[in-house]
Amino acid sequence: MKKFWEDFKAFAIKGNMVDLAIGVVIGASFNKIIDALVRGLISPPLGYLTGGIDMGDKTWTVFAPKLNDAGEAIEGSGLIIKYGLVLENGIDFFIIAFTIFIVLKIVKRLQDRAEDEKDTSVPTPKNIQLLAEIRDGINAIAKRES
Repeated sequence: MKKFWEDFKAFAIKGNMVDLAIGVVIGASFNKIIDALVRGLISPPLGYLTGGIDMGDKTWTVFAPKLNDAGEAIEGSGLIIKYGLVLENGIDFFIIAFTIFIVLKIVKRLQDRAEDEKDTSVPTPKNIQLLAEIRDGINAIAKRES
């Protein structure tokens, strides 16, 4: 059992695990921002353009629910499809996916510049420098032998 906890501790403390946890927390917060953006900035103009229709409230009633004596719907007696929520969540997904695409594109561009040993405007990471030196050394030895 002690070995199990040691292995778990080594796994949980690794940099990747901590980075993943931070990413999940930031992602949850980002999702709240996007949700507020869609509900507060995008949906109202769409509702205005569609004559005051709130897309989140749009439903399609396949079977109307049965009502009890008090006029309340009996749970499970009807079939109502809430397609407005699907549309709002689709807009949320599109905005999040587009934002992540843009961020990853910027990060990739910065990584490519950092890994380019000829580009002196960005410091090259130590591991890339070492690999370039090893490559140059192997090429120098190969030239001497030929």
